[in-house]
Amino acid sequence: MFKSLQKIKLAFAMLLLLIACAGQSAFAQMPNDAIYMSKNTACLALSYGHSSWDKYWENSLKRENFNIGTHTTQNAMAMLAVGVTKNLNVIVGVPYVWTQASAGNLRWQKGFQDASLWLKYRFINKSGFSLHAIGGASIPIGDYIPDFLPMSIGIQCKTATARLLARYRHSSGVYLTASGSYIFRSNINIDRDAYLSDGHLHSSNKVVVPNAYDASARLGYSKSAIQAEVFAEYGACDGGDNIRRNDMPFPTNNMKTTLAGVYAKFQPKNIGVNARASYVLDGTNVGQSTSFSVGVLYQFRYIKSDKNQNMHQ
Repeated sequence: MFKSLQKIKLAFAMLLLLIACAGQSAFAQMPNDAIYMSKNTACLALSYGHSSWDKYWENSLKRENFNIGTHTTQNAMAMLAVGVTKNLNVIVGVPYVWTQASAGNLRWQKGFQDASLWLKYRFINKSGFSLHAIGGASIPIGDYIPDFLPMSIGIQCKTATARLLARYRHSSGVYLTASGSYIFRSNINIDRDAYLSDGHLHSSNKVVVPNAYDASARLGYSKSAIQAEVFAEYGACDGGDNIRRNDMPFPTNNMKTTLAGVYAKFQPKNIGVNARASYVLDGTNVGQSTSFSVGVLYQFRYIKSDKNQNMHQ
């Protein structure tokens, strides 16, 4: 069997990403939720994430690859959410990522991936219903190899994300959240003079990476120190090609992912913990991964105030 395969992109961020991302971590307040830090208050989140798969979709063909065995991506993430006003938060994050395979001789990769900056603004908040405009950008900070998938820790794209999020929260604490995003991704340079994409030979080291989009829905409960939810997410590239038979993935591939998962947080006072788990139900050019993350949260006031300020739901 040829040296081949697939990967789960960490930028999708969320889904890209991040997901993406590649690896995906969840915190007390994220660019995909409706939770805000109060003015002059911040929250530092440290997390560990783990994602693994032993089957992947080569185009639409689900298969194994015994030259890779089980592919694992792990990450350690530091994220800081800052309350500028009660309706405006700034969120920054930096992940350290490492990959490995249980079989074969592909070289494992590790290093800092992409630093991200997000602005989250609540512009409607009435009778339990709120609308949020969210914008984000990321830039690679590590000198990692983007075209050695699935072992690469990222694809070296600069990204810009526009997201609209709506939430309704009942007085009982039950809430429903829905969001949609479009992710603009820059071209990348690779360390070779030519490459194959969509059946054509390109005599260049510049690769046009397709943009991406995602949508999600979340049903949960949040009151006092407790938050719990179930969610479904879909992410896809806006164009791109497929993994060729018995070939390795490439940054031009049109990766599509449908996943479901659960999330929970407990934060009685300044210190809290959270956990997230998800499973890829269906996909194209991605691994059928099982993922989880755990995190520790620390909330603090960066400007002293006489008023007791907490997170705004």
